[in-house]
Amino acid sequence: MQIQIENQPFASIAADALVTYVFDQDQKIEGVLSEMDQATDGHLAALAASGELTGKTLENVLVHFPAGINAKRLLLVGAGKPGKFTVSDLRKIAGTALRYLKSRGVKKFVFLAREGERGPADLQAVVEGLVVADFESDKYRTEKKPNREIQSVSLAGFDANQDGMPQALENGRVIGESQNFARELINEPSNYLTPRMLAERAEAMAKEVGLGVEILDERKISELKMGALIAVAQGSIEPPRVIVLRYTPENLRPDSPVLGLVGKAVTFDTGGISIKPADNMEKMKYDMGGGATMLGAMRAIAYLKPSVPVIAVVPAAENMPGGRAQKPGDVQVAMSGKTIEVINTDAEGRMVLADGVFYARNLGCTHLIDAATLTGAIQVALANVHVGAFGTPREYLDHFLLSAKAAGEKMWPMPMDDEYREMIKSNIADIRNTGSGKGGGAITGAWFIKEFAEDTPWIHLDIAATCWVDDGKPWLAKGPTGVAIRSIVDFAMKL
Repeated sequence: MQIQIENQPFASIAADALVTYVFDQDQKIEGVLSEMDQATDGHLAALAASGELTGKTLENVLVHFPAGINAKRLLLVGAGKPGKFTVSDLRKIAGTALRYLKSRGVKKFVFLAREGERGPADLQAVVEGLVVADFESDKYRTEKKPNREIQSVSLAGFDANQDGMPQALENGRVIGESQNFARELINEPSNYLTPRMLAERAEAMAKEVGLGVEILDERKISELKMGALIAVAQGSIEPPRVIVLRYTPENLRPDSPVLGLVGKAVTFDTGGISIKPADNMEKMKYDMGGGATMLGAMRAIAYLKPSVPVIAVVPAAENMPGGRAQKPGDVQVAMSGKTIEVINTDAEGRMVLADGVFYARNLGCTHLIDAATLTGAIQVALANVHVGAFGTPREYLDHFLLSAKAAGEKMWPMPMDDEYREMIKSNIADIRNTGSGKGGGAITGAWFIKEFAEDTPWIHLDIAATCWVDDGKPWLAKGPTGVAIRSIVDFAMKL
């Protein structure tokens, strides 16, 4: 899909459709809408007066062959109340328009920004929304609807000569495509994405974009004594892998912080001996969503080139109930030397991350972010609206949450009080892999990971409830979301 800035007057651009957005107080028809209303001989005012054009959030009104406009259709997308409008809403409006028109066989359309949304940040959001909306999760369907491909989108209302505009367009494209790269991985069935296959895909991507890459096989993992990762993987015939990607800026300062991105990549999670119920187990192919998130973030970082070095560590394994699988009650020794009492083999993600986080520290990372589809408890706490964000010190987490807000991703800070730490103490080992009390499962899971981050500034993102949507959104296909990539990239650029 081609995306370009168009400087022609909107009414003269030949396209299959022209898109803009209206607020629920736009019955006055002002600004660019007034120009459009005049071009269409009062058609917009008539729609508003009839009540058909309300401006309700993401409500679509399609007008065919509008007089006075060269486009064959005019699509008006509701933007809600102007007082609540944000750049994130602009991203959703662009995505909604693309998916609406794509389903109707449109090939080329124009997106017209209004007077208040014409800066570089607005342009980047529109491009991100378009690219992400163009992703489909039906890769393995043999019968697909014909003529469902957007070929090009022209962006009107933006000044191509304004400072930052070309870079904003490129940034939006890179971030959107990197988000889709992660979504493609998350969407793969586990028989097409074992730990070895994931490592191969990551290595190919790294070489394409110029990242350093190292793949640790089972022999190297054993030499490093990654006992927690090995314990999770030992029930499967598929061997584990650890993917290490490196980005190094050209003018590296000696005192520069080093950002470590650690992602859980359990390519299929049966729960192990503590096996999951059969209902919905097929979704456990996306238990590698945290790892895919970090791979997608690294792809964007390679293009956008922040001034700090970034290292991604992605431990990958299958959690299967084979004859060699670990059992409840076993004690495992992590790479750090800490001993872990295994209470539930389905609490495996934190064990994989334990060795990943510790290894990232050994590689010199001074600041850490991990992402994982870690707990069902986070959905109980936050539903599928917010990512659960944990971190220490709190100032470090607060800086990250500013990036999340700038990226338009909803994240909620969760508590890390010492009382929750007491819940993972074990009578037989240093710590246990589930909490001893009822409730607080997402927090005790975070505390388990922090044991291996120790005093390093650290953030944990529990994306279990937000990594996947069962029902598509107007701006997003059902399936993987690629959540947290925009926030992580923004944070890396600002660190």
